[in-house]
Amino acid sequence: MTAESSRITARDEVRADARRNRERLLVAARAVFAEHGIDAPMATVARRAGVGVATLYRHFPTRDTLVRAAFAQQMETCARALTEALAAPDPWQGFQQLVETVCALQREERGFPAAFLAAFPDTASGHAQSRRRAERDFTALVRRAQASGALRADFHPSDLAVALVAHCGLVTALPDDAAASRRLVAYLLQSFRTGTAGEPLPPPAALTLRSLPIATETPQGQRLPRG
Repeated sequence: MTAESSRITARDEVRADARRNRERLLVAARAVFAEHGIDAPMATVARRAGVGVATLYRHFPTRDTLVRAAFAQQMETCARALTEALAAPDPWQGFQQLVETVCALQREERGFPAAFLAAFPDTASGHAQSRRRAERDFTALVRRAQASGALRADFHPSDLAVALVAHCGLVTALPDDAAASRRLVAYLLQSFRTGTAGEPLPPPAALTLRSLPIATETPQGQRLPRG
């Protein structure tokens, strides 16, 4: 092996090692964010990935860049779902598919809800532009569905944000109860659509009032689970 080929091999190994570190960091970030939220310490992510904090910051200089990269695939799925919803021949079917897709991502990737709903700094012009485009496209979808008579006339685009916050709360409290998630989404969609009060819902969740994951405070200020 020549000296030049040795240098090329060494560079390739360094690049491969950097790619592996980056992927380990993204996997660790999704796990840590799911357990502790997107405000979890960056050092915790580095430890989970088995790398130093300096390595983390070399790949992701800020928390924002790490969150975006960790959930880039999910964000792309949402953007693609919106594009497909606008192109759907049936506006209501497009609207319904969009809501179900976003809620499924909230349910399946536990750290994604907070990342999706987080208000990233608008100083990032690319992100601000993408957000404006998404809002414009969603408003167009709402108007199409309303014009078709399927979506209630008083639905406002902000109602989707309210619904996603509600669903986010559910999947955070009951991360393993897919039945509860599907039933809530069905309820929400029925409330948005005109004339659907009699349509059947998915099977109910295995949940009772006594098993609700609600915490109460003791006189000393300690929080204890109810049930």
